[in-house]
Formats: sequence, C-alpha cells, structure tokens
Amino acid sequence: MPRDPYEVLGVPRDADETQIKKAFRKLARELHPDNNDAPDAEDKFKETAQAYEILGDAERRATFDRYGHDGLRGGGFQSQTEGFGSFSDLFSAFFGDQGGGGGPAQGEDLLVRLDLSLEQTVKGGEVSLSFDGIVGCGTCDGSGAKPGTDTKRCTKCGGAGELRAVARTPFGQVVRAVACDQCSGRGVTIETPCPECRGEGRVVENRDVTLDIPLSIAHGQRIRMRGEGHAGEAGAPSGDLYIQVSVKPHPVFTRDGDHLVAVAPIAAPFAALGTTLEIDGFDGPIPVEVQPGAQPGEEVRIQGLGMPRGRGDRGELRVVLDVVVPRRLDDRQRELLEAFADSLEDRNLKTPGGIGERLRRLAGKRR
Repeated sequence: MPRDPYEVLGVPRDADETQIKKAFRKLARELHPDNNDAPDAEDKFKETAQAYEILGDAERRATFDRYGHDGLRGGGFQSQTEGFGSFSDLFSAFFGDQGGGGGPAQGEDLLVRLDLSLEQTVKGGEVSLSFDGIVGCGTCDGSGAKPGTDTKRCTKCGGAGELRAVARTPFGQVVRAVACDQCSGRGVTIETPCPECRGEGRVVENRDVTLDIPLSIAHGQRIRMRGEGHAGEAGAPSGDLYIQVSVKPHPVFTRDGDHLVAVAPIAAPFAALGTTLEIDGFDGPIPVEVQPGAQPGEEVRIQGLGMPRGRGDRGELRVVLDVVVPRRLDDRQRELLEAFADSLEDRNLKTPGGIGERLRRLAGKRR
C-alpha cells in the first residue's frame, strides 16, 4: 500500500501549493545521487515524486483527500515516474537536464595516493607522481579513426550527438536530450577504426605529474588538480585528478594541530638538577633546556619549531619529559643514592600541582 503523500513530503494536510513545492524540491535534492549514495535513494525519490504528482495537482489532491489511493486508481491515475529508465532521467524530467545530455562524455576523475613524510609536510617542496591514466590516442589524435581515413556524420542524429525525447511529468511535457545510441554521442561514425585504440580515441598510459606539496598538509587530506584526470571522449574535457595524502609516522615527532610533540627520556637526577637535552630535528639536533625540579610529563615548549601556519609563522615544539628512574645500581651508586635519600626534607618533595594536589582537587569535586 503506498504511503500517505502528506507523510512522504512531510507537510500538513492544509499545506498550500508553495509549501508542497518547497518540500518536494528539498527532499528531491537530498536524494539526488550526487548527495546521497544510499541504495534506496532512487526508490525514495520515486516515492517523493509520486507524492508530488498527487499533491501538486489540485484535482488529484482533492480526490485523494476524499477517497485516498483507491479513489485515484479508480479515476485512472497512473504515476509517470515508472516510465523512466534511470534515476538521472527521472531527476532531469523534474528539474531540467543536469548535464547528462548528448555529445562526447567528459573524462572521469582519477584518485591516486601520495605517501609523504612528516618532514615534507613541514618543509614543502616538489614531488613526482606516476600512475596509469586514460589519455587521448596519439596515433589518431583522439578521433578513433585509422590515420588516412575519414569519419562520417551520424545518420541517426545528424551529427548532433544527441536525440530528443518528450516525457510527461507533473510540470507538463518535458523535452529531454539523450546521447545518440548509434554514435554514442560523438556525432560521427567510424568505418575504419584506429588499430592502436580500436576506435575508442583513448588509450591507457603511464603518466607523470609534478606537484608542489602544500605546507602543513595533513594525513587524509586531498589535493585536486583540475583537468589532470582521465581524458574525455573525442576531445571532451578531461576529469580531475584527486591526490589522497598519507603522512607516514615519524620516529621522533607526532603532529598535534599546529604543533609538533616529542617525548624525551631524562634520568631522574638530571630532572632534579636541570640540564640541556638534545633531540633529533629535521635540520640537526635541537637543544631542550630542562629547568631544575622538572616533573614526569612536564612540557618544555619551544616557539617557532612546530608546523608552518602561513606568513612565516609556525607552531610550537612541545617536548614531553619522560623521567626515568635508574635501575641496576652498583654498590657505589646505591650508597650515594641512600645518602641522598637520607638528606631529603619535606620541602624537597612538595610539588605545586603534583599528583597529590590533583587527587585532592578531584576528591573535592566529587563531594
């Protein structure tokens, strides 16, 4: 049993013509395959279009309001949406041609993967990509005909590459343009195909492109290069090339937005006394000044050594201190450490904001 058209469009029973048309257009756009890849999108669009066929016509609407779907069927109503062969044909009938008419087809988009190091995203530079793509045939210059032979104008479409078809819709009669099935939209027929491309006018070749790496590009982002995708048919525009970026993990640094984070191990005595550590940077060792009394997990922040942010500005390098307690002490080390332990006083162990203070704050919040 078909659903109530008011329920399908999501409008009240007293909705006026403007409300009904607005609701239909909103739902139809949401269900278009460019916006919705759900497997039931086409069925839902047909249901939406059928609901509009009923409510968008004053006489049909009055019949439905009085007698329901049975009344419509008894009056000979039959939805026009069943007369279309594809979703795109049906959508175009309601909203006009969406660019799927006759003529040579534009080339498809192409997606390739680009592996980058974190250092490349910091410094930028050029990188070369090699991939297989569809290009115009060099033997026949994309015509599809054997060199020295001619193509002939298609007798079915007269060289237009498209045929016209009239369809009935809730808006009245709509003229739709469809690709000619005899010449596949080219407007010409080929009697002697090119031996290289077998009349297709295109071949698969290995291609190379050079790309400038955008500074601070992140893992998972895409770069679009217009017109660098697969070649179109018979001189039609090429598609676009999409480059999916994959940033490999770095042994020292991890990216955190505009900043770089590194973990630096430091022996407990050096954390207590203060020292200067070194970590391996992209351009050599980076000195890290550790203040006396540094605690586990404490950060040392260095300005201007993070990710580029434009206009010469960069984020921070954040070095997290991993305080390491010495193990496998010899007798002399143990003797010195015991003497040091005996000399400790309460003032040496109080740390503002330490774990004890954090636990007390947490307990206070729970009361």
